Amino acid sequence: MKLDFLGATEEVTGSKFLLTSHKGTKILLDCGMYQGKGLETDGMNRDLGFDPKEVDFLLLSHAHIDHSGLIPYIYKLGFRGKVFCTPATRDLCAIMLADSGRIQEADAKQFNKKKDRVGKEPIEPIYTEKDAAECMSLFISIPRDLTFNITPDISIQFIETGHMLGSGAVYITFKEGRKTRTLCYTGDVGRYDKRILPDPEPFPYADYIITESTYGDRLHSTLDDADQQLMLVVRDACAKRLGKLLIPSFAIGRTQEIVYALHRLNKAGDLPDIEIFVDSPLACSATNIYRLHDENFNADLRQFMENTKDPFGFDNLTYVRTIDDSKRLNEYNRPCIIISASGMMEAGRIKHHLANNIENPKTTILCVGYCSPNTLGAKIMRGDPVVSIFGEDHQVRAHLERIDAYSGHGDYQELIRYLSCQKGNRRLKKIFIVHGEEGVRQAYAEHLAEAGFKKTHVPMFRETIELS
Repeated sequence: MKLDFLGATEEVTGSKFLLTSHKGTKILLDCGMYQGKGLETDGMNRDLGFDPKEVDFLLLSHAHIDHSGLIPYIYKLGFRGKVFCTPATRDLCAIMLADSGRIQEADAKQFNKKKDRVGKEPIEPIYTEKDAAECMSLFISIPRDLTFNITPDISIQFIETGHMLGSGAVYITFKEGRKTRTLCYTGDVGRYDKRILPDPEPFPYADYIITESTYGDRLHSTLDDADQQLMLVVRDACAKRLGKLLIPSFAIGRTQEIVYALHRLNKAGDLPDIEIFVDSPLACSATNIYRLHDENFNADLRQFMENTKDPFGFDNLTYVRTIDDSKRLNEYNRPCIIISASGMMEAGRIKHHLANNIENPKTTILCVGYCSPNTLGAKIMRGDPVVSIFGEDHQVRAHLERIDAYSGHGDYQELIRYLSCQKGNRRLKKIFIVHGEEGVRQAYAEHLAEAGFKKTHVPMFRETIELS
């Protein structure tokens, strides 16, 4: 069996790993889009490193665009295999990939205006909203923990990782003659004791593991501390500074976490009397899907819902869908909270809110997740005095705050705790460390070695490994 590392090796986006069985069956683990490098990502996303027509199956760990975002592209190029995932992942992909297609079309249109002015050939979008809609016909939902044969010799199972709604580690069993080999691709691994989702669940002994390392070199504070910090930030931004609190947030996962945290604080009487706006059509649609899939909620949230029907809705909260209503927030001159995508501040309506408010010292920008080093979010949060937004320079005069504890990714101690189910596994031949910035993966490998996991490998981009 052969394993090709085609993305998310020296960074945290573009997850793509290709397995080729001894009979020639090709299985793609995720097909994620590169994000956060401006125009450079266009070429990276178009250069796949494999022929989509040759892929038989795609096993999708979860719906985030850095794991699912190129599925419409490979469909456009001829992929007609089956995409297996959990039911919630399928439903989220239906809205997320369509949204991504609209973004590709809009970006291409904007870019072509500039090319037309200098007489250069126009570019085609990576894919369109139509491609995204059509590729959904390939999706097949499999409930978590069900062992399902995709061929007579290969079975798969999705096991809860607690990263986002529907996320699941992909556990694969290969029968090769008299031998049986197992591989677990963890996808992204969530935190323990989260507010909405269950804890990551242990998986059976595996011969090989491919695992993430986003926060492989650092530790998070507790969620109780995060809620306390969020309360203090809101009070400072809205009651003391009397300004807007902008919270750039991924539309799916992080937004629902923040909304639920604000709901709890509001119910406890710990927030000032202010309006809260979720300004993201995608977040609005995703929140409805969360409501549909309450089977994914943990026991604490279920208990909360016994007395409060909707954890994602309360009196001071407004979901904003239309462009006109979004623009009206620019004229809203009272203290308020605006939660808007995207989390890395690279696209979406948050960029408009930043452009309109970042030079106002009354404004507070609260970062609640990871930002890749080259993104607008990273530039703002590391203290760059001037940033470019929509091609115009803006002085960064806003007050900056950060809370990492709401991250959907576990820190290195939580990641090691997740892998502790493999303690005593004499079959384990190798742990491949992916989905981490350069240096972070090596730091995580060292932490793993200290925890007794010494058989690790940090693969390079486009490296090929033979799995015996």
